[in-house]
Amino acid sequence: MVFEEADIVIRNCMILPMNNLKVVTKGLIAVKDGAISYMGETNDAPKIKAENILEGRGKLAMPGLINCHTHLAMTLFRGLAEDATLEKWLSESIWPLEAKLTSKDVYAGALLGCLEMVKNGVTCFADMYFFEHKVAEAVEKAGLRAVLSSGIIEANDRKRGEKLFREAVEFAEKYKGYADGRVTTFLGPHTAFTCSAELLARVREKASQMGLGVHIHVAESKEMAEKVMKKCGFSEVGFLEKLGFLDSDVLAAHCIHLTREDMAVLAKRDVKVAHNPVANMKLAQGVAKVRELVDAGVTVGLGTDGAASNNCLDMFESMKVAALLQKTNYGDTTVLPSKKVLEMATIRGAEALGLEKEIGSLEVGKRADVILVDLKKPNLTPLHDLCASLVYSAHGCDVDSVIVDGEVVMENREVKILDEEEVMEKAQDAAFSLLYR
Repeated sequence: MVFEEADIVIRNCMILPMNNLKVVTKGLIAVKDGAISYMGETNDAPKIKAENILEGRGKLAMPGLINCHTHLAMTLFRGLAEDATLEKWLSESIWPLEAKLTSKDVYAGALLGCLEMVKNGVTCFADMYFFEHKVAEAVEKAGLRAVLSSGIIEANDRKRGEKLFREAVEFAEKYKGYADGRVTTFLGPHTAFTCSAELLARVREKASQMGLGVHIHVAESKEMAEKVMKKCGFSEVGFLEKLGFLDSDVLAAHCIHLTREDMAVLAKRDVKVAHNPVANMKLAQGVAKVRELVDAGVTVGLGTDGAASNNCLDMFESMKVAALLQKTNYGDTTVLPSKKVLEMATIRGAEALGLEKEIGSLEVGKRADVILVDLKKPNLTPLHDLCASLVYSAHGCDVDSVIVDGEVVMENREVKILDEEEVMEKAQDAAFSLLYR
């Protein structure tokens, strides 16, 4: 008998591939050289011999969740600056703390964030922060996949803006394809308000020259949106459009305060949006009009934002909140059904990051970013509607195993690559040191 060789086989599992919503009830997934070599019904599978066999009975295999917007090292600020206005939150707490950050702090906070995401079934994330090379090192250590941007912020200080721009370009060049190809790099101008038109134009030109995406906050704050309008005579989207900044490689985080004209522009330019419902609610910034964005043809992914404005990096929580918030906002229970939210956290998220050819769905040839959700849980019993159960009933702690790029990083809730206690202890020490520094 001839056997096909594989590195990993997941057997006897239910499968939700996400490129379609047809559920495989008794499925098998084979992984070879980091990619999916077979995905489908067990009865249709060839004879496969594998070194590592994961038992999937009672579990659901689905694509790893994709967090489209966060600031990973802000795990160190978790629980600080609570219940404050955005202006006070930034000026009195976050910015003063960030001014004290060292690269060692960022590594400790980023590794903690990676650990938290692994435990919650997130296999890929988009990050924008400082000392981003340390975030890249944390990604390599944790075995995750990431789209990383070194933050560029000018804030009326042109020398600072020039320095951060130069560092961002150097980072993007050096770390593109880092960690065995799991790291993709973007340029990360902070906002249209904190970067000058000249600096934004340079970012746009350099990103196009280097073939890089651009990660930027857009229309997050009503106050900032009004300031841009007063200063430039345009909305943030209108201002960026006038600069020639917007294109299909732009990932725009938040996009709360948009006009219908803004949405039409985003759709025309194929700009991708990262929706962050929990952070938006916590900082009382408003409700993004996701229904209108989707109806306009905009690709919308889902994100947590940083742990300072969300407190956790659980994408299952973000999915539930995203769905419920839209229903409440529109007074319509049919808005943003569970299937659409699952797409935002998987296949649409991959599209938002420009990685749809590699991840976001379970298909032969795509990279093996797979999670197993334990369905034998009280909160997931009885199982009438799989998608609804995942969005409305599941939690990150229901994730049993995680595979990234064909490597098992967690199995039966045990993280294989990181020492959990050590990661948490070092992050705790870094956070306390930062406060008393």
